[in-house]
Amino acid sequence: MKSTTLRTPALCLGLLTLAACGKGKQQGMPQMPPPDVGVITVQPQNAPLTKDLVGRLSAYRSADVRARVAGVLLKRVYTEGSEVKKGQLLFQIDPAPLKATLAAAEASLAQAQATYTNAKVNAQRARELAPKDYISKSDLDNALATERTTAAAVQAARADVQTARINLGYADVVSPIDGRAGQQQVTEGALVGNGSATLLTTVDQIDPLYVNFTLGVSELDQMRRAQTEGHVTLSQGDKASVQITLPDGTPYAETGTLDFSDTSVNPATGAVNLRALVPNPKRSLLPGMYVTLKARMGEQHGVFELPQAAIQRDTVGAYVMAVDKDGKAARHDVTLSNMTGSDWIVTGGLAAGDRVIVSGLQNVREGIPVKPSPWHAPQQGAQQPAAGGKPAPAATQALSGAAHGK
Repeated sequence: MKSTTLRTPALCLGLLTLAACGKGKQQGMPQMPPPDVGVITVQPQNAPLTKDLVGRLSAYRSADVRARVAGVLLKRVYTEGSEVKKGQLLFQIDPAPLKATLAAAEASLAQAQATYTNAKVNAQRARELAPKDYISKSDLDNALATERTTAAAVQAARADVQTARINLGYADVVSPIDGRAGQQQVTEGALVGNGSATLLTTVDQIDPLYVNFTLGVSELDQMRRAQTEGHVTLSQGDKASVQITLPDGTPYAETGTLDFSDTSVNPATGAVNLRALVPNPKRSLLPGMYVTLKARMGEQHGVFELPQAAIQRDTVGAYVMAVDKDGKAARHDVTLSNMTGSDWIVTGGLAAGDRVIVSGLQNVREGIPVKPSPWHAPQQGAQQPAAGGKPAPAATQALSGAAHGK
């Protein structure tokens, strides 16, 4: 019993000693300083409502040039792929048969006029003799009927002459519009216009051009709901503008304007067809090209503009880290609208005056204290700033110091 009694105080003393040592070690561990972060203070503003889309160019006007009379194609007058004017001669069809047809029609007209003149004289004589009962009533009626018939024959002959002249004019095939004439579809010596209007070439007006694109029904519904809630003003009086980017990534110098919006949804695509008119004075754009475009559909109100580096994503969605009133990092789930330049437009999840962390996010966890400082966008060609917006030490200085034994 005595040894047991002595063992108990010794065991308690040992436990107290271990606890004191553990507490001393814990108190001696250095505390990590709050990480430096670069922040921006956001304020609501207005921003353009833009949509990045893909469109296809088409000619403003496109006219098929066809042979309107039958004949042999003699020659092509224009240069393929060149600019032509309305009324400019493009092709010539052999006019000889058409001239002969016109001559025959004119001869028929002359014959009909002579017949009418004789019939008119006979009818006039019959009118003078009928009151004196020198001719019967039947002879008078026949003379008047012949006069009317021959007069109608003259009108028919005149119409034939006019038709023959029109067909002779079609022997010279001219451009119906101003534009660029395409490739010749039929070679010289071919019989054209025999039973159908043979296609000879196509003339396209490519200044200006149309760019055709579509907008999804869900996007249109979102825009209309935002307009109803007062967050967005859609372009109505002032037409929506369209900025084209060429296939090589170069922005196109001219700005287009929306000029058509379909009134129904395309059942094949589930989208609404839209069309914009784009100037093309240098003829650098061609029909059929696919281009990317940024359509400015209206104005967004009370939104926030954040650098792309501030936006993070996980399985829940997009979010940002902000500094709360206690100086700690707090998560804010946000709603993104679209990008303007390299910045995201945030329509929900933030309030005026929030301090959003842009740099130093790799060292930030929700709930830990942080050391914020104003963030400044790095200038092009400058060194990337450190977490707090201060320039990082240059690698050359470190190498130089190592070389001098520092």
